[in-house]
Amino acid sequence: MPVVSVPYAYNEGELYVDLRPIFGHPLFVKCEGFNFAGSIKLKAATEMVESAERDGILTPESILVESSSGNLGVALSIIAASKGYRFLCVTDARGNLSTRMMMEALGSQVHMIAGQEANGGFLGARIEYVRALCDSDDRYVWLSQYTNPSNWKAHYRRTAPEIARQFPRLDVLFVGAGTTGTLMGCARYFREWHRPVRIIAVDSVGSVSFGGSPGRRMIPGLGMSMRPPLLDESYVDEVIRVEEADTVRTCHRLARRGFLFGGSTGTVVSGATDWLARHDARDLTAVAIGPDLGERYLDTIYQTNWLQDLYGEDVLGSDEVADGSWAASPAPPTRWDPAAESADRRPQARDRSGQRQG
Repeated sequence: MPVVSVPYAYNEGELYVDLRPIFGHPLFVKCEGFNFAGSIKLKAATEMVESAERDGILTPESILVESSSGNLGVALSIIAASKGYRFLCVTDARGNLSTRMMMEALGSQVHMIAGQEANGGFLGARIEYVRALCDSDDRYVWLSQYTNPSNWKAHYRRTAPEIARQFPRLDVLFVGAGTTGTLMGCARYFREWHRPVRIIAVDSVGSVSFGGSPGRRMIPGLGMSMRPPLLDESYVDEVIRVEEADTVRTCHRLARRGFLFGGSTGTVVSGATDWLARHDARDLTAVAIGPDLGERYLDTIYQTNWLQDLYGEDVLGSDEVADGSWAASPAPPTRWDPAAESADRRPQARDRSGQRQG
């Protein structure tokens, strides 16, 4: 039984879900949400903070500041609360309300950027605000998940070796692309491994991480409105782009089977199952990294009004509706009648054959 004294000391790294019974393709999802931060970002946050402490950048008087759409902000909030640092998260309106409330409950301060940029994103404005803070007060320390090598090193040292131990015959690895820390750490590790592994990056349509035109993205997590500074495409074999509507449908399909995952996981699984459907995958060992769980998306991805306002009334196909809805609503309970209940419970006379009479 694990016993911890600090919240970042626990992170389940050996849990996988076999998705073949749901999607019909050989795919294992590595569940990275079973820690106190609820996402894979706890690994990067821990590595970045501990590296800054070793280098003397973080002191007791420091104020941590970071730009985050949500999950890294929660992870840093947990670490800051545990270690006694003050933390300010700079986010934007696309972030989930529950995520902001969680950060504030942990004692962090949250600043919302309201102004959207010409490319439809908020990232540039968030970074400008962080830089202005750092210029105004030396106490602010920006870890910069977008450029910090400790981001990818966390996954080179932990996530990829965890997968390698469990799947020594791994053929294909699907990794979501946000800051590309997870992608680069795992890709670098498996480039040095004893056998070739195909690295497939999964991005959101509307993201410009791998080029292309910017577009509207309403689900936080994956995708960037600028090219990720950590990205080295020479380590990536293929890129898959997933429409947000497909992310939503995948999340709901998983939920109808009891697995409530977050938007990033839904995107990666959607891209992975699409790729496997287009290839002969019968003899492949395929793993997808699932970065998050779904509780923080209850008021967005799993909320009907939010979905229909953004993606239309038909965003959930008939299969998802059929899997998750009763054919007819159950009748409302009738008013309790003690006399009727007493009558029902009275023993009934039986004839000699044992049949009830009347």
